[in-house]
Amino acid sequence: MDVNTYLASLVEYGLVRGLIEPCDKVYITNQLLQVMRLDSFEEAAPAALPLEEILKGLVDDAVARGVCQDDGTSRDLFDTKLMGVFTPAPHEVRAQFASLYAQSPEKATDWYYRFSQDTDYIRRYRIEKDVRWKTATEYGELDITINLSKPEKDPRAIAAAKNAPQVGYPKCQLCPENEGYAGRMNHPARQNHRIVPVTIAGADWFLQYSPYVYYNEHCIVFNSKHVPMVIDRGAFEKLLDFVTQFPHYFVGSNADLPIVGGSILSHEHFQGGHYCFPMEKAPVEQGITFTGFEDVAAGIVKWPMSVIRLRGKDRARLADLADKILTCWRGYTDEAAFIFAETDGEKHNTITPIARRRGQDYELDLVLRNNITTKEHPLGVFHPHAELHHIKKENIGLIEVMGLAVLPARLKKELSEVKTAILAGTPLTGELEKHAPWVEELKARHTFTPENAEDILRDEVGHVFARVLEHAGVYKRSTAGREAFLRFVGTVSR
Repeated sequence: MDVNTYLASLVEYGLVRGLIEPCDKVYITNQLLQVMRLDSFEEAAPAALPLEEILKGLVDDAVARGVCQDDGTSRDLFDTKLMGVFTPAPHEVRAQFASLYAQSPEKATDWYYRFSQDTDYIRRYRIEKDVRWKTATEYGELDITINLSKPEKDPRAIAAAKNAPQVGYPKCQLCPENEGYAGRMNHPARQNHRIVPVTIAGADWFLQYSPYVYYNEHCIVFNSKHVPMVIDRGAFEKLLDFVTQFPHYFVGSNADLPIVGGSILSHEHFQGGHYCFPMEKAPVEQGITFTGFEDVAAGIVKWPMSVIRLRGKDRARLADLADKILTCWRGYTDEAAFIFAETDGEKHNTITPIARRRGQDYELDLVLRNNITTKEHPLGVFHPHAELHHIKKENIGLIEVMGLAVLPARLKKELSEVKTAILAGTPLTGELEKHAPWVEELKARHTFTPENAEDILRDEVGHVFARVLEHAGVYKRSTAGREAFLRFVGTVSR
């Protein structure tokens, strides 16, 4: 298939998706020729191909002619430039969102989410590669994913990024200046990216979707200014304000300290979406009352981490109580429970908050976090311990706190090879050796067959994730742990 057919097919894609009108065809074709560095176009019938194949065909042609380098990062930069040709100007996107929001918030986000996929900012075909399943545990069904949609850099791209000039623009991948940015070897292209302004607690913020979509309508709400993450009363007010404006979405914030925080602490942002996480389904297993806040329903959630749930109709009262709990937790030490507010001047206590609506009520989940490290647990005492690192070693951020495991891409290949080794009765060596103690324990409890091996391994990975969350919980699910949890609760009412 020649380049003219791929070009005609991409133009047809834009028409079908409503990104352009028929009168735009010639103009858009010429813009694509400019990106491809071609001087002419021969009329061709469009082929019924998926977008991924159309873009691959065009990028292959550009690579063959020396217009694009042949590595993953360069190819992504190039095909994003092609899709940027179809992406309307920011004022058009914002006007359409505002028009639909006037009808209903859900209509606006439905359109915006579909638009973000149609422009290929969210690459549907990569998201579909993610491996997903659910595992039943004592905490309900946990969501398990092996993330394959976030591209892994090949050695050539890594070397090119290392040699690329260090540029401070945009300051980070969340800054508004990413909108329309061409990208570089160490920063993704965003010509097909459009953001929507929202006012949060009287300040200018923006709404966008995550390009990697770990769950349905995975959105990011971020401050228009490059200011650091902070959990305080203002954060609770902002979260509650957002779910007032978008009641069909939840929204939460990563904690504001290393180890227990997110990957970007330098830019204030929240994550939300149209998805019911396992933690949202988890019940309150013990009601608690805070003196002076008897009008706010409160309780300890049945969850592997330590969660206080607040519920009520008055969002200001929830923010007041959440702020009081946070203030008490920031300065709280209980040596018997190995909870230290600070050591050597380093503060350890913070909260991961999540807000949602339940009918007319507001609900706020406050997950108690602590990032203390020791010689035995240098990555964190309340972090997955070494015996679980063969499955999950990375920090436990907001998404995982709520019960969705985002596991590394390596596990797809490793679990397949582990299955083969178990069935063949061969030892685990090389990269698989780290799984050996776990596999020996599984073999003592299960009889593996070709029919059940994959299901058993997936189920057991889910149970490892449950243990990961238990390790991240500051109060263990034991009699002593609950007594310690209630000691803290008691200090809030004093």
